[in-house]
Amino acid sequence: MAHYVIDASAAIELAEAGYVPATGDSLLAPTLLRCEVLALLRRSVVAGERDDLAARTLIAAVDRLPIRLLGDRVLRKTAWRLATELGLPDTFAAEYVALTVLHGDALVTDMPDVYVGASVPLRTGADLLRS
Repeated sequence: MAHYVIDASAAIELAEAGYVPATGDSLLAPTLLRCEVLALLRRSVVAGERDDLAARTLIAAVDRLPIRLLGDRVLRKTAWRLATELGLPDTFAAEYVALTVLHGDALVTDMPDVYVGASVPLRTGADLLRS
C-alpha cells in the first residue's frame, strides 16, 4: 500500500490518462492543489495549448480523482520549516514536500526541477501510470 503525494502537474496528467490507483494505494495532496490545477489549466488556455472546453473538462476529471486533501497545522508548520531550509521564497512547493515527509512514500510530479534539494523520493505521473 503506497501513499503518493501528487502536485498539480501530476494531477492533470493522471486525470488526462484516466488513472485509477491500484488497490490499497492512495493519492494525497495539500489543499492548495485545487487552486494550482486551475492556474495551470488557465495558463494553458491563455497560451493556446488547449481550448477552454478541454480545460474545464480536465478540471472535472481532476475533481474525480480520489485525492485526500490535507491542510492541517502540522503540515503548514512543516512546510514553513522546509521552505526556510530549502531557501524557497514561498511555501507552495514546500507543502508538497512536507506532506510527503509526513505521510507519503513519494512525491509525484512532472516538474521535478521545482523540488530540487528536497530529500523525498520523486516519481513522475508516467511512473504511476505504468504501475
